[in-house]
Amino acid sequence: MTAPTDYRAFLEAKIPMAQKAGLPCSLDDIPTHLLDGRPIKDHQRHIVRWAVEGGRRALFEAFGLGKTLQQLLILDIILRQLTESLGPAMAPIGLIVAPLGVRMEFMKDAALLGIEVIFVQSDVEITAARDAWYWDTETDHSKSLIFLTNFESVREGKITVSRFAVASLDEASVLRSYGSKTYQEFLPLFAEVPYRFVATATPSPNRYKELIHYAGYLGIMDTGQALTRFFQRDPQQANNLKLYPHKEDEFWLWLNSWAVFLQTPSDLGFSDEGYVLPPLTVNWHKVQADIAGDSTESNGQMRLVRDTALGVVQASREKRRTLDSRVERAAEIMAVAPDDHFVVWHDLEDERRAIEALRLPGREDGIASVYGSQDLDTREKIIGDFADGRIKDLAAKPVMLGSGTNLQRHCHRAIFAGIGHKFNDFIQAIYRLQRFGQLHGVIIDAIYAETEEEVRRDLLEKWERDTALRARMSELIRSYGLQHDVAIGALHRSIGVERQEISGEGWTLALNDCVEEARLLEENSLDQIITSIPFSNHYEYTPSYNDFGHTDSDEHFFAQMDFLTPELLRALKPGRLACIHVKDRILFGSVTGEGVPTVNPFHAKTLFHYQQHGFQYLGMIHVNTDVVRENNQTYRLSYSEMLKDGTKMGVGSPEYVLLMRKPQTDRSRGYADEPVTKVADDYSLARWQIDAHSFYRSSGDSLLLPAELETIRARGNRFAAMDVGMLVKTFMTESRGLIYDHEALISVGEEIEARDPNDGRGHLPRTFMSLAPGSTDPNTWDDVVRMRTLNAEQVQKGREKHVCPLQFDIVDRLIDRFSNKGDLIYDPFCGLGTVPMRAILKGRRGRGSELNPDYWRHSATYLGEAEAQRAVPTLFDLLDGRVAA
Repeated sequence: MTAPTDYRAFLEAKIPMAQKAGLPCSLDDIPTHLLDGRPIKDHQRHIVRWAVEGGRRALFEAFGLGKTLQQLLILDIILRQLTESLGPAMAPIGLIVAPLGVRMEFMKDAALLGIEVIFVQSDVEITAARDAWYWDTETDHSKSLIFLTNFESVREGKITVSRFAVASLDEASVLRSYGSKTYQEFLPLFAEVPYRFVATATPSPNRYKELIHYAGYLGIMDTGQALTRFFQRDPQQANNLKLYPHKEDEFWLWLNSWAVFLQTPSDLGFSDEGYVLPPLTVNWHKVQADIAGDSTESNGQMRLVRDTALGVVQASREKRRTLDSRVERAAEIMAVAPDDHFVVWHDLEDERRAIEALRLPGREDGIASVYGSQDLDTREKIIGDFADGRIKDLAAKPVMLGSGTNLQRHCHRAIFAGIGHKFNDFIQAIYRLQRFGQLHGVIIDAIYAETEEEVRRDLLEKWERDTALRARMSELIRSYGLQHDVAIGALHRSIGVERQEISGEGWTLALNDCVEEARLLEENSLDQIITSIPFSNHYEYTPSYNDFGHTDSDEHFFAQMDFLTPELLRALKPGRLACIHVKDRILFGSVTGEGVPTVNPFHAKTLFHYQQHGFQYLGMIHVNTDVVRENNQTYRLSYSEMLKDGTKMGVGSPEYVLLMRKPQTDRSRGYADEPVTKVADDYSLARWQIDAHSFYRSSGDSLLLPAELETIRARGNRFAAMDVGMLVKTFMTESRGLIYDHEALISVGEEIEARDPNDGRGHLPRTFMSLAPGSTDPNTWDDVVRMRTLNAEQVQKGREKHVCPLQFDIVDRLIDRFSNKGDLIYDPFCGLGTVPMRAILKGRRGRGSELNPDYWRHSATYLGEAEAQRAVPTLFDLLDGRVAA
């Protein structure tokens, strides 16, 4: 079925493709040769044209493919076009931000292109150089003026970025070494620069946040929007991102719309002549370590044998303990190759000093080194002398010299005097030598202590993942090249669904977009709606753009709901209820920029949405959840953080069922057009009182009768003596019958926590809540069994679990309370079919729609089983004579 134009247009607008924001450019605008007569490569010229037309693009190219040359050409073409339109007096300027140590690379390429590049470190220098350039009568003002600076100058606020018309970040991955906070603060500084680019050889494909930050810097997509669009958060670990399995293709195609991932020129269909990487040999050297324990645990226990180093702190400790043996092994490696030039990579200053002190045959002058406290000019001279072969050996930290620097012309050997967990530093340092233009096979000797085996294994695993993901990007660019409209066409194919239907005795399930299915419902045909709507863009259930979870924000989500809700109101009988299950969402401070987890009142937004479409609000039911489990998923209520600052902690977030009613036809009376009637024998006065009243427990600060006080004390002592597993259910059940005393509850918990750790009963658990008071408010459901969902059946049958299963208890109570026997119960977001299945078992009829074909097929199975179960008479049916003999 073809969707109406407005809804179809809404779905098509979801396609996340980077729009062009650049200037016209043809290959004729790009020079074909350098000033020394060497040709500019075809892949370089085509990428330059693509980037200029895009205006905001990323060049993620392997080492030696000419990113420096391309950045200079991109900025030069844009600046010359702008100068031509604005005039020389208003000529704009450009900025390249690069790591320390690569200045000379840019200067050399700029000279070969005839482009003016000036190195600066402050606004004062920029103003002086710009004024001199403007008023120099011998200057060719048809050319562009490009400034080059280092990341530190921008980070420290010495340069005002907004004064530039175009900017490029070279090897922006070095920002990671400054820490996550600096990384996130640095990129938005360029928001006012109209044309901006990023170029780096190793944007680690498995560091998703880095790629997303680049998209934010380029203005392609807001960082928070990208996080929620493509990633699910690991429910077991806060802030651990997992790419939705069904969104992998879309994510990489989206990247391909604004970034070129190039490993070789042949990826774009050009010749690889001169671009064959030299072979790489990695030799791992394990040095012995004194594994006798000499440390004390936090509980006072001494270690007999040291563990293998797993974490960053332990790894750093092992580096210091094994420093002498590792430097000695490095000296042995260099001694057997007296004619080779070496880079010796290290991490600690003590390592640097030990390496500098080495005096080896043929290396009597020692090993030169670069380090942070050196003068910049001194540092660059040492690097230049080594790169040009005038210095034989160089020691440096990968974090300082491992990005952007070309060291391959006279050196093909490197030694890692130690290893660490930072894969990016490791691989960048290797690529200083293994790059196009290297004439020899590259030999890497990596030295590690026997206690660092886990560190080595971690590096190798990351390397394997990195290689696989780079191959994936090469495959994409071979398929689509720089013609991203082809990629857009591929994504269009994920819109729409061919409707299918399965039905049985009293039930119907449709595989369809819920908006399209709701439009097929007859007016006033539904007796009740029970559904758990998607929680905005928190989860996605299918790879289809029709999926409501495939939205950018709450506003975007409710814009799609605006197509569905009017249809549900039309199909619901007057006076009947739509029961909407919903939950507030936790917003992480690292995403919002607030610095502290906050709560999105999604249930309130949902309530107002339904009101705006004509529903009446009758109230809400609270479904209690486990605050301890919630904290394990979000880290927002942690006990340790509470001790540091109580203002950070909010409260646990329950689930809600909103009771929304379609107004009855006759507004002079309150009854539904078809009332939900009750029979006194089945629905007692006592049950009505429990259902209808609302009672909140006080703090218990009232006078207690002696007998009541003794009961509380006796039960409190019994609770404190229980095993934790037994305590959970017993406490909730029995506390409903007690006069609530806040301090007494705390004292029970404190007594449990103070138990002897060796008595076998355990302390308060850290993974679930054991002291949850029972509720006497009927609209606060504390006894919903979280495991009673169809996911239990899914696991038993080896099928995929639903992301957000709806509990049977919730559905059963809503059906009993707000519908009659034989009524038609509908769920537009049917999932595994919980609502229609429970309707059948409750003597009603069920109907629903689902977009996920696997869920739809599984739900049909469950409804068929419920239909068969309903048809089998029970013993009570036979005793009552309801089944003929």
